[in-house]
Amino acid sequence: MNILLLGKTGQVGFELHRTLTPLGTITAPDRTELDLMTPQAVADYLETHQPDLIANAAAWTAVDAAEEHTEAARRLNAGLPDQLARYSAEQGAVLIHYSSDYVYPGSGTQPWQETSATGPLSVYGQTKLEGDQAIQNSGAEHLIFRTSWVYSARGNNFMKTMLRLAKSKPELKIVADQVGAPTPARLIAQVTALAIGSNMPNGLYHLAPKGETSWHGFAQEIFRLAHQAGEQLSMGPQNAAPIPTSEFPTPAKRPLNSRMDLTKLEAALNMQMPDWQSQLALTLREYLDK
Repeated sequence: MNILLLGKTGQVGFELHRTLTPLGTITAPDRTELDLMTPQAVADYLETHQPDLIANAAAWTAVDAAEEHTEAARRLNAGLPDQLARYSAEQGAVLIHYSSDYVYPGSGTQPWQETSATGPLSVYGQTKLEGDQAIQNSGAEHLIFRTSWVYSARGNNFMKTMLRLAKSKPELKIVADQVGAPTPARLIAQVTALAIGSNMPNGLYHLAPKGETSWHGFAQEIFRLAHQAGEQLSMGPQNAAPIPTSEFPTPAKRPLNSRMDLTKLEAALNMQMPDWQSQLALTLREYLDK
């Protein structure tokens, strides 16, 4: 199988590269090899390499910057998926794409289902939704995985930021009224590989660990596990002060409710997703052992 991986330098892209390698021949261009902002460059690359499967982990993920750089965010989050989907439909390729909890309005406390009404609160969320819809309307064979709160042992993310700050700060104020499931990029890649190998039905799926927490609860668990592993921190879980989102204003509005129902994914793969705490322990250990 000829696999084209886009976004290989990101958190999800890195994990996909090492997880999907046994499944076929992977072509994974970086920014110097392929300018994803230029439609003609993408068209030429697709024509040259003619992939059987496209794993699109490329995206504009700077949520706040998207409010100002709307067209650039729309190109990567909507225009590129649309282009890949149209190519896939025409050539009979399979497209795997990664979406976000930001497509939902963030209201209430019930987990979102794949059929729930969307209502993005930001440019990032709106452009991600437009990308999803373009794929769904293309006629291409596809899988869309909506995930939340992505982090990993590499790249810039909440887990690593908390560990860095905890080495020098005696106390931190952390948002406690946004609730979701922290999702390691490694788990996203593993589920992707399972999906490819299982002939999973076309469609949209939620992909996250089981359980829920706030950013405050996530941080407390990071500090607890780090102390348990012998890390020298200036603070512990008890020094993380909970604050509401209103005390931490950002250019892009965040959803308060990012809970996602996993029933459809678990049924399709005939498996139970692991809980977020065990996934954090694995990811933190990987980071500390590097």
